[in-house]
Amino acid sequence: MEHHPQDLSSAESLLYHLQSLEARLQRIETHLGLEVQEKVKEYLPSQREEISPPAQHGTLATQTDDKLELEIGEFWFAKIGIIVLAVGIIFLLTLPYPDYPAFLPSVAGVVIAGGIFGLSFLWRTSYAFLSRYLLGGGMILVFFSTMRLYYFSPQPAIGEKWLVVALLLLLSGVNIIIALRRNSVYLTAIHLAACFVTATIAEQAYVLFAITLLLSTLVVYLVLKFQWRNLLFFGMFLAYFAHLHWFLNNPILTGSFEFATTPMVGLYIPLVIAAIFSLPVLFRADKTTEDVITIGSTFFNCAGVYSVYLLITFTSFRDELVIAHTLASALFLSLSIIFWLRVKSKYSTFFYAMLGYTALSVALIGAFEPPNVFIYLSWQSMLVVSTAIWFRSKFIVVANFFIYLITFFAYLTLTNEIGGISLGFGVVALLSARILNAQRNRLELQTDKMRLAYLVCAFFIFPYTLYYIVPSGFIALSWIGVAAVYYAMSLLLQNEKYRWMALLTLALTVLYVFIIGIALLEPTYRIISFLGLGFALVVISLLYTKKRLKK
Repeated sequence: MEHHPQDLSSAESLLYHLQSLEARLQRIETHLGLEVQEKVKEYLPSQREEISPPAQHGTLATQTDDKLELEIGEFWFAKIGIIVLAVGIIFLLTLPYPDYPAFLPSVAGVVIAGGIFGLSFLWRTSYAFLSRYLLGGGMILVFFSTMRLYYFSPQPAIGEKWLVVALLLLLSGVNIIIALRRNSVYLTAIHLAACFVTATIAEQAYVLFAITLLLSTLVVYLVLKFQWRNLLFFGMFLAYFAHLHWFLNNPILTGSFEFATTPMVGLYIPLVIAAIFSLPVLFRADKTTEDVITIGSTFFNCAGVYSVYLLITFTSFRDELVIAHTLASALFLSLSIIFWLRVKSKYSTFFYAMLGYTALSVALIGAFEPPNVFIYLSWQSMLVVSTAIWFRSKFIVVANFFIYLITFFAYLTLTNEIGGISLGFGVVALLSARILNAQRNRLELQTDKMRLAYLVCAFFIFPYTLYYIVPSGFIALSWIGVAAVYYAMSLLLQNEKYRWMALLTLALTVLYVFIIGIALLEPTYRIISFLGLGFALVVISLLYTKKRLKK
């Protein structure tokens, strides 16, 4: 039976080939009558012997199963085990001990942590991975032991909360320095969280704001320096959650939900945090591409800040809603411009621009009452289209169209009667289509479909609005007027789409006159409608005949 070298490991396969080559050389030398050196003969197998490959190893599936089992048993169980032990010891420290000195639980926790540090040091070489986990668990235990000096006890060992908060901040700062020296992103994240916890339990608004801004800046610095990009998500979550927790009156500590009303500066802290967290994406090393982490961090920043901001402004600071969202709009639109000018970012520019226009919409809603607010919201759509062309963003164009539709249907739903404001939506649709057509070369998409979508909106909006605001006897004439405007635009702009809109509008007018006009209109208005429509149709026919004869 012949064995194939590809079934062997690389070293064994090489040995197999060498032995086979030597055997063949021996046969050739023997056939030619050449003398074979004894040293070579000593290592050559007999010609009658078969060169057998070594036994095969286990299958790939078995090796994969064994590797997974070792991974779970050796690493994951170690992580989970240390976490479980740490949590158990923390629960033990938080129990009240009225018969013992108040400082005893904290001392016991530090002693236990010292033993854990000793094990971590002893196993630093033989069990390096377990040593790192033990170090992290010991550091957390020291943190909670320090907390126990004031918290979790009716009679604290230290009666001044500010002193314990200062000790916790100092301890967390030292732990962060140790984590950075070890180049450990996990230890750094743990102690950043400890700093946020300290800022929260201080229950002082200005302390929380200052620490949150400082830690947000630190996170950005670490992300840029060490390229710990996932740390940015964790930092954003901690910062926004800490601010939200303060605004809800620290429900984890107090057990009750209330909305904070002071201080006023807390309203604007999330905006500053959002600006800080935008920097790692803006100053990233690779500015030519936007991967999942880059896009996700910008989206998470936008979603996090505006969720908190909306809740705060709509619950406790309603009087500041207009100015607050106007400032937010200015900030986010400025960020979108900066991202476009500096790194030509598609996604970050899109997210910040849309968030800026969303904030502007909220400010308009707060400043004006319905239905007048819909005038400004519809014309805001024009501004969005214009900036989309500047940013060359197909995402903004598409998103703005759907927002335009939502705004129009909201107007139809919330207003009791249709008025002239609806005509504004039609005008906006026509102008948006013209802007897209005029600047189609600047956009990175085919604008025909979007222009057609806006024209379709205009086609339905004008007849629909005129049906409600024009006296019934003149509806047909008003629609004929719309068709005439479309024909004039087609001649002026040399665009056949407007001719088709005119033809379809006239066809709609014919249906109206024959279905509704005959049955419902008074004789005088019925005659006027038929005569006006007939005259318009004949004139249009003559124009098309003249055009055909020219060709």
